[in-house]
Amino acid sequence: MANNDSTQRTLLVAVVLCIVCALVVASAAVMLKPAQVANKALDRKANILAAAGLLVPGESIETQFEQVTTKIVDLRTGKFTDDIPVKGFEQSKVAKDTDTSIALGDDDLAKIKRREDYAMVYLIGKEGHFDKVILPVRGYGLWSTLYGFLALENDFNTVAGLGFYEHGETPGLGGEVDNPKWKALWPGKEIYDDGEVAIQLVKGNVDASTPGAVNKVDALSGATLTSRGVSNLLRFWMGELGYEKFLSNLRSGEA
Repeated sequence: MANNDSTQRTLLVAVVLCIVCALVVASAAVMLKPAQVANKALDRKANILAAAGLLVPGESIETQFEQVTTKIVDLRTGKFTDDIPVKGFEQSKVAKDTDTSIALGDDDLAKIKRREDYAMVYLIGKEGHFDKVILPVRGYGLWSTLYGFLALENDFNTVAGLGFYEHGETPGLGGEVDNPKWKALWPGKEIYDDGEVAIQLVKGNVDASTPGAVNKVDALSGATLTSRGVSNLLRFWMGELGYEKFLSNLRSGEA
């Protein structure tokens, strides 16, 4: 009987400890949730500023972000819309909702399956005289979907910067999309050539003597599929199913 009592007490203590630990973990998760959400939002703002070449290390991100105007664009018309509020807007949810997105089928260059009808874009400058526009982009690489921001200068063609804030590509290979040296190759490149999407990653060193150099960027060494994924996601998002109408409207002042 003594052994049975001892076993029962041991099991009871173990069960109680499990319950207490579960409650502690659950409570911590609930308490930390607001801080996690706030940190995620702050990190997003930092990535937007960095893509545009505007992030100043050591200074308040919130203060720096005050220069950014956030708007919703209807990708079907390429125009700003007030029908969808900026506050609470989550592009990923819009993309999954069949009422606010389209299935892509054979047009799915970026391998994202569905394209949302609405996108949140970020603008630097005054209405009608924007200095830069920062666009969210995404597409599949080798192992994962890459999420990032493409910033364009006020001709809405010249690249100001490109950065990816979330991906699962191989460190040292496809993961080199995070390498500052590679990201430094993008500013000054041009998306379009005679109205057609021409930007692409190519093998070998791109220099001034390379034909069409202004539309080409060095591919990631040893990461062919990730490089192809970056090329494809840019071709998609800069094309007619992405931001092409919107950028055209910005150029003509009709957005």
